[in-house]
Amino acid sequence: MYATERHELIERLLTDDGRVSVVDLARRFGVTTETVRRDLAQLEGAGSLRRVHGGAVKSDRGSTVEPTLTERLGRAADAKAAIAARAITALGREFRGSVYLDAGTTTAAVAERLDASGARIEAVTHALSIAQTLSGSQEIDLTVIGGRVRGVTGAAVGAATVDAISGLRPDVAFVGTNGVSADFGLSTPDPDEASVKRQIVRSARRVIVLADAEKLGADRLVGFAALADIDVLVTDASPDPLLAAALEDADVEVWIA
Repeated sequence: MYATERHELIERLLTDDGRVSVVDLARRFGVTTETVRRDLAQLEGAGSLRRVHGGAVKSDRGSTVEPTLTERLGRAADAKAAIAARAITALGREFRGSVYLDAGTTTAAVAERLDASGARIEAVTHALSIAQTLSGSQEIDLTVIGGRVRGVTGAAVGAATVDAISGLRPDVAFVGTNGVSADFGLSTPDPDEASVKRQIVRSARRVIVLADAEKLGADRLVGFAALADIDVLVTDASPDPLLAAALEDADVEVWIA
């Protein structure tokens, strides 16, 4: 196989899976790992990918890359809807209690389904779009946590926000993430967002993380929880063997939507 053919296939695999492994590529192409690394170096130089330990990821998956809320609304919409529908079954129609909704487009999809869930809920959020969704409900009592609002996510952050959440003990928290990996756990690009998410995880009695397939195996700049800190991961694809083993070791339930 010529180098150009390998490069085209690597780019196709990145488009489909978001990441590639040096060892897997060497086995697939029947070449040495050194040859694969040279291929990856050339593609990185062309801006087609970004090399990471053991392989490469798409160039738009840098540790600090954070699309805006508007940009994220159009991504993986069907997957997020399926994840939200699966996640909300954790409540059940007889649920009576408190729910914390983290900022994010998948958690927003959960919020859109709360009114029809039949549950009687005391909802809490620091996300403006989610607060707007829930504000007109007759079945949901809503508390909004304030703070400095980040334009990228439309969510409150900062010391006051973290302090307010620390005084809560919600029964269930639906938490979004930008990355879920075996060695780094849950992560997000922004330190302020990470501080808020970290406190949500600490405060909640049960933590349900929502992550579409693009987030699996990804690391972002700031970690906010270990896998052992969460109870359930709801996603739309099976984690790779390494992540699946780490989740099992951490006693995390994995629900595939």
